[in-house]
This record gives sequence, structure tokens and C-alpha cells, in this order.
Amino acid sequence: MLSALGAAVCFGTASVLQAVAARAAAGPSGGSGVDAALLLRALRQWRYLLGLALDGAGFVLQIIALRHLPIYAVSAALAASLAVTAVVASRLMRVRLSRTEWTAVGVVCAGLFMLGLAAGPEGTRPGSTALRLGLLLTAVLILLAGAAAGRLPDGPRALVLGLGAGAGFGVVEVAVRLIDEISPAVLTNPALYALLLGGAAGFLLLTSALARGSVTAATAGMVLGETIGPALIGVVWLGDTTRPGLSWLAILGFVVAVAGALALARFGDPGEGPGPGPDAA
Repeated sequence: MLSALGAAVCFGTASVLQAVAARAAAGPSGGSGVDAALLLRALRQWRYLLGLALDGAGFVLQIIALRHLPIYAVSAALAASLAVTAVVASRLMRVRLSRTEWTAVGVVCAGLFMLGLAAGPEGTRPGSTALRLGLLLTAVLILLAGAAAGRLPDGPRALVLGLGAGAGFGVVEVAVRLIDEISPAVLTNPALYALLLGGAAGFLLLTSALARGSVTAATAGMVLGETIGPALIGVVWLGDTTRPGLSWLAILGFVVAVAGALALARFGDPGEGPGPGPDAA
């Protein structure tokens, strides 16, 4: 669980750094749609590169967690990244946390504590070929749907693109469990390509979401997208379980952690804080 929480800290901090860089790269007028060129411009910003480094560290910690814990426990722990985003954004983007937001942070922590008590060992069922191919198809659909969602108005745009990004990262979570070992045979495993495409789609959609709109709204959508789906797959298809007699506590902890994270979506708005200008790099 400590590895999963460490990943949440890395991902939550990275989101704010990438938001600052994406807004600087987009310029004062922003833009519309999912823009691959925006990602290339953001890569010239040191804050975005630092965010990528944190994402890399978070991904390593996430893999460690996924090798020892059920997907639902790791997913809910990663929901804490939204609480980290809120706290870091209050420092770097000059946004003040209200008592309600601090309460939501506490709710997330309480849900994670319950999950930590209830989580059993990871499942041992091998994923079927149909699941691996379905995961790859899902990654393709996420990218296509995200491109269409990029044309939405600013209000729902950040949340929907964040949801698509979360779904992409959720594909990565499941794919990690479906890759048994690193060998030449992995090149024939559809889960490898699902992991690569899902991760790329997640970064592209999240960068576009962070360029305009609320950082925490985008992160809230991401949390929702990367928790529920992978958790269900882990329980139904991969055999994830809880400690004997504690299924109710795991369900309660999962619901509480995700609900607390999503409550933080109310934190901030498209104009949150003055933020840096295009010359902030």
C-alpha cells in the first residue's frame, strides 16, 4: 500500500506541474480540441519534464503495488492523487483550500485506511486472450472518443478529457497484470500494445484537459476513469479478493475513497488562480 500511496503523491504533484506547463504552452487564447502539437510544445517546459519524471517514478511504484495488491486497492490509493493535486495546486497555482476541501482530503484518507485493512492478496487467474484483445480495442476507442470530446465547451471539457485520460491509465493498470514476464514472447502479447497505446492516450488527453479548465476537475475525471473499470476487471476476471469476512469493509473503503476524491472536483474552476503566463518557462 505504501508503494501505491507513493505513486499517488508522484502523480498528483505531476498533474499540477504539467497543468502549469500546458497552460504556458497553450498561450493566453488556449485552443480547442485535442492537440498533439500542444504536447510537443509542453515538452519544452521544464515543469512538464519534471512532471514526466514524477510520472515515471509513480509508474514504477504502481507496478510494484500491482504485483502485490488487488487492482481495486491500488486504484483507490491512486485516487488520493486528487487530494495531492488539490494541496499542491493551492501552493503553486495560488488557490485556497476551503474547510470542505480539507474535509474531503480526510475522507479520502479514511477510505484508504479501510481498504488497507481489508485488502487481500492479488488474484492469480491468468487473463484470457479475449481480455487482452479487448483491452487493446478499448485503448483505441479511448483515443478516438477523446479526440471528439476535445470539441466540448470548456466547462465539461476538462472533466470528460480527464475521464478519457483515466480510462487510458486504467488500461495500463490492467495491462501490467496481464504481462507475466519480460521476454521476446511479450511482443506477441496484445496487453503490451494496450499498455503503450493506453498510456500515450492518457498523456495526450490529460495534457489537453489541463491546458484549459479546472486542474482538479480534470484530475477528478482521471480518478474516476482509472478506478472503477480496472477494479471490476480485477475482481471479476483476475480473481482479486479481500481478507476473509472483510469484503464489506473493502467495498465501503473503495466507495468512501472515490467519493472523497470526486468531492474535490468542486475545488477550483476554469479561472483558478492567475497562474503563469506563456513566459513562465
